[in-house]
Amino acid sequence: MEIEQTKIDILIVGAGPMGIATGIEAQKNNLSHLILEKGALVNSIYHFPKNMTFFSTSEKLEIGKVPFMSIHDKPTRDEALEYYRRVVEFWDLNLNYYEEVINIEKQEDGAYLVTSKKGTYLTQYVVIATGFYGNPNMLRIPGEDLDKVSHYYDNAHRFINQEVAVIGAGNSATQVALELHYKGAHVTMIVRDAAIGENVKYWIKPNIENRIKEGSIQAYFNAELTQIDEDTVTFTQDNEEITIDNDYVLALTGYQPDYEFLSQIGVVCDTSEKKIPDFKPESHQTNQEGIYIAGVVCGGLQTNTYSIENSMEHAKKIIQNILRQNS
Repeated sequence: MEIEQTKIDILIVGAGPMGIATGIEAQKNNLSHLILEKGALVNSIYHFPKNMTFFSTSEKLEIGKVPFMSIHDKPTRDEALEYYRRVVEFWDLNLNYYEEVINIEKQEDGAYLVTSKKGTYLTQYVVIATGFYGNPNMLRIPGEDLDKVSHYYDNAHRFINQEVAVIGAGNSATQVALELHYKGAHVTMIVRDAAIGENVKYWIKPNIENRIKEGSIQAYFNAELTQIDEDTVTFTQDNEEITIDNDYVLALTGYQPDYEFLSQIGVVCDTSEKKIPDFKPESHQTNQEGIYIAGVVCGGLQTNTYSIENSMEHAKKIIQNILRQNS
């Protein structure tokens, strides 16, 4: 039996802030749209730590001219979840949750057949706004698959009085190390670099450095984790192998775009260490005509290049380019 195919102007993959912003721009310009999200609304934010506070102010996170009111200057995760729910409701966006896209195939007439786990869709244009938070940088060492290991952090409660190794020294790793310390965990940081990262936020960096200096948090720099066992972790530092007691490992070593998916749909990425997808900055159209990218995925492995507040223009550029092509 032939599966019925729904026809739309623009199909957007990902219901994060950039997917939402693109849907709003399509709606404003009378272009039919559908947003397909493999998880919940703003799925990455939903999986942030429950007590997380954004680095940006609420005003800079606003989308679609919907005011973002928060108790403090910088909103919390829960406030952001409620805000983006209201934005979607206000703009009445066409959005399907828990519908992962598994293939995008170009047709002879130039349209795209998009296949998800729940249906198929014909569309003239595709916007990839999938971010990177769903794809952690793996350590690829023995023991990484143990239950004690996680690439994400929720809250500190279960780590009270436990030996916790935090891998990495970026914003997430340093913030988590501090919270764990203040909540009563015994924290050891294992860091490849020679010091705390230069890009760590100015209100976090001196705090973590002082905690390390006073010995409240143990830190090993120029070190690399090599093995994880049930009760220990092993790492090398200055050609010396060191094994310490350990109950949990939080491998907060960053995230990356879904390169396998990008490659599958024909989007080329450069061969440098940055692995930036091929797209035109003025339109955000990729090397595949009719396929666009928006948001942090545009930065490749330089995941700090784009944020919610400096990606807002992506949606407008994409929709304006589509309108020009259709004029």
